[in-house]
This record gives sequence, structure tokens and C-alpha cells, in this order.
Amino acid sequence: DWLAQVEEDLVKHIHLFVEAEPHAVTQEDQTQHALQALANANMQSLPMGEQSSLQRYEVNVLVENKANEDGTSTPPVVYEDHPSFANLVGRVEHIAHMGALITDFTLIKPGAMHRANGGYLLLDAERLLREPLAWDALKRILRAESIKVENPGDYLNLVSTVSLEPAPIPLDVKIIIFGERELYYLLCRHDPEFSKLFKVAADFDDVIEREPENDQLFARLIASLCRQEDLLHMDRGAVARAIERAARNADDSEKLSIVFGPLADVIREADFLAREAGDKLIGAAHIEAALEAQVHRHDRIRERSHESITRDIILIDTEGYAVGQVNGLSVLQVGDTAFGKPSRITARVRMGTADARLIDIEREVDLGGPLHSKGVMILGGYLAGQFLPHRPMSLSASLVFEQSYGGVDGDSASSAELYTLLSALSGVPIHQGLAVTGSVNQFGDVQPIGGANEKIEGFFEICQQRGLTGDQGVLIPASNVKHLMLRHDVVDAVERGMFSVYPIERIEEGIELLTGMRAGKRGVDGRFPLNTIFQRVEERLHQFGDATAKIGPARANKFGHR
Repeated sequence: DWLAQVEEDLVKHIHLFVEAEPHAVTQEDQTQHALQALANANMQSLPMGEQSSLQRYEVNVLVENKANEDGTSTPPVVYEDHPSFANLVGRVEHIAHMGALITDFTLIKPGAMHRANGGYLLLDAERLLREPLAWDALKRILRAESIKVENPGDYLNLVSTVSLEPAPIPLDVKIIIFGERELYYLLCRHDPEFSKLFKVAADFDDVIEREPENDQLFARLIASLCRQEDLLHMDRGAVARAIERAARNADDSEKLSIVFGPLADVIREADFLAREAGDKLIGAAHIEAALEAQVHRHDRIRERSHESITRDIILIDTEGYAVGQVNGLSVLQVGDTAFGKPSRITARVRMGTADARLIDIEREVDLGGPLHSKGVMILGGYLAGQFLPHRPMSLSASLVFEQSYGGVDGDSASSAELYTLLSALSGVPIHQGLAVTGSVNQFGDVQPIGGANEKIEGFFEICQQRGLTGDQGVLIPASNVKHLMLRHDVVDAVERGMFSVYPIERIEEGIELLTGMRAGKRGVDGRFPLNTIFQRVEERLHQFGDATAKIGPARANKFGHR
């Protein structure tokens, strides 16, 4: 069919190839003359105008999918690294000739959609969305089920020049877009066409169970990396240390992170250290040295933070006792580095009105986030339910993170704030060598939090720099024990009895460890035993209530906030 069209066009434009004959000739003779001229023509030696005439009959092969050696064909799999508008749908190029831009069909260039037609196209979602017009162009192609080469200038109505408009090409392609979960959720929420065009979603987990079988598979993955990149192979100790690091990256001793990039960087650096030392295998010491070097390169802010504490610029006690004061723990995230930092949490209590008011100073000055404020409000529910279930609670209390100059959010300090309130109400001092993390509910159950490893290590480093006494440690929720993957120096200190990690399930357990005094359990007579924390707290709250009833709520409110 195409050859018949060529023949017809040759006859129609015979004057472009042969000079007019002085006598009449048949159409067949004209065709023969034209074909002979076309066969004898040398494109490179012809003038520009005549080259253009002959180019009418060239073939512009956009895509060539060659068959395999056995004659079979394989669907193309294309990954477009730079998914711009032109790289997706193709483009029409131009050449400069005598001060003008000209083009023809031989300057039509294919895009990734053409190369992947009949197969699969892989696109990075973030890169695709960063490119102007690319996302809309992709959706338009999928809706039309055809590929049309367009000029982005024409699409924006910025160029009025007449150019080629290639005919659309039928589309038969499977498009796979990959990226972060957050991008997927945003597209589902803000682009109604997304779910209609991309109907199959696959959410891959980034952790696997830490089982012997998976440990072996992980070791094989490490060996594959060493072979592919010509790295030194690793001995058993190094593989074990790498698997431990994968568990630490997952923040779970029972799981392994399969985000392999960060661990691969550690192995590459360990390979360099092993070669520099003249070793033939990568050992556990090389992995450990690579990890320490990584931390050291990002360690400036952590060192400055800890230095401000050890020099008593930020006031943190790691020995002695104090009333209404406890060491809370938080995690600071700087880039891709996270470290734990202790903070002093203090509480002051006084008589208040019948509607108990816990003043969150962080919230009052707009430094506290909603989750932190929620945690503080839960404390009021616990105090009322535990100590005054049948009468109003006349209490006014203030809570604050001392020397906190940035925002505070999250509820992981709510148990520490509750211990501080109990200490302030009972008058019993808290051991300052212990730090606390964990959230709490209205019934006194200590709940799990994130960043347990970083928090423990952060307080350990402060205690280590000041000198370990054997009485120092951290209280964590019992349900966080499975998440612990602590550094070897912390584990060694715990084994030697110089540092402790206490798993806590209930507030009663924690307050007893912090104060050395029994919390107390309400007896059959409805009272707490004498000389217990809870007996003193209840007695103090009753005193506040009686005083409020005696002088009146209005005067109590004025007195309590004087």
C-alpha cells in the first residue's frame, strides 16, 4: 500500500526529478524515468532543494524492536530517567536554513511512550510530577489510548508557527509508576483521575520478619552486592553485624529493614577500610568503624547539644533527688540523623477551682503541638479517676519543658509529666539519675513510643561523660523492649551493672522506681496505705478541695493564680 502511494506521488511530482520531454510520453515512461532518477540520486551531492524533494520518500523509523536470536520477540521494558514532556510524547525538531527554522517528517523523534509501546514503561512519580506538563500529557495519552507528538509551546498557546502534526499512534502499553506512599496518598486525594487511570496499586512493605530463613536471604543479598561491585567478601561476624544494623534501621529487634541503600553504603565504606588495612575480608570491626565514621561526619549538632548539658548551660541533673522535677527524653531529627536529648520537666501545684486546670506552658506560648497538649489533658483524667472519683478536683498545676526554645509535640513525655505531678503533689523527691519516656492513658497504662534506642543512647552519653555511677538508667514502656537494638557500648554498660533500662507497664511501677517509695494500692476500706505516694497525693488533693470549699471558688481561683 505504501509503495503504491509512492508511485502515485512520483508521477504527480515528476517535474522535480526529470526535465520535460519534447514529445509526449506515457505515464509508465514517466514513472520509469522518475524511479531511475531516484535510484541514481546521491543525497549528499544534491542542492538543498533537491534533497528535500528526495526526502519525501525516505522512511523515518521511530522505534525498532529487534527480534531475539531465536526469532522470538520480547515486549520492551523502558525506564525513563528524565520524564519531561518531550521525552514522554516525542518531539518535532527543527533545523536552521537561510535564517528560518524548517522541519520535515524525518525530524520527528520518538518519546518513551513510543519506545515502550507494546510493552512496559516505568516512571518515577516524584520526577514525573516535577516536570511541567508531563503529568497532564501522560493522563491525556492514557485517556485517548493513542500517542500524539505535540510541541509544548503549542500546548500552552505560546507559539503560533505552523508545524507538523503527526498522526496519533495507537497505544498499547502498561505504565508502572513507583514512588513514596505519601505521593500516592496525595494523588488519590487531589487528582480524581488518578484512581481511574491507575487501578492497580501495590504497597510494598519496607521491613520483613527477622527469622533464620530471612537472615540467610539477607546474607545472600549482601554477598550479591559484594560480587556485583567487586567488594571484599564479609566474614560471619561482619554479616551478623550488618544484619543487626538492618534490624536497627527497622527500629525493631524482630524485623529487618529491606531499604538496602543505607546499609550498602556502610558495606562499601567498610570495604575501603578493610583494603586500607590490608585485610582480605571485611570483618565486624570494619563494619563498626564504618558506622562510627558515618555518625562522626554528621555529629556536630549532637556534640554541641551534649556539650551544652555537660557544661551546665542546659541544666540537667544526673545525680541526686528533686521534688517536682524529672528528666524527660526526646528525639531530634536533623536531616537523616536522629539523636536523643534529655530535657528537664518541672511541675508546680497549687489550690485551684473545682474544675482542675493543668496549665501546659508550652501550649500557652504556642510552642506545644496538638499531640503534646492532648497528652497533658489526659493527665487530668488520670488524677481525677485515681484520687477523686466522687468529688471535684480543686487543682491548678503548671507543666513546662525547662530551657526549651523550640516546638514540642508528641505524647511520649506524658508519663514523665505525670511522675512530675505526683512528685509535686506528694512532696516526695525523684531520683535525677533516671530518665523517663513513654506515653500514658487515663487508666495509668504506660504506652509505647518511637525512638526508644536514640533516647536511651542520648541519656547514656550524658551520664557517661559525667561518669557512670551504676544508679543511672532509663524507664521505657515494656512494650518497647522488642524495639531495642542498642549500641554495643550501652549493652556492655548494662551487663556490667553501670547503667539500667527498666521496662514499665504501669505508672505505679515507675513512680516506685523513681522515688524509692511504694505507690500504694487502695484497700477494702477505700483508702491508700499510710506513707505511700498515692496516699500523700490524695491527702493533698483533699486539702485543696477543703480549702476551696471554705474560701469559695472565686477567691480560690484568685489565690491559686496569684
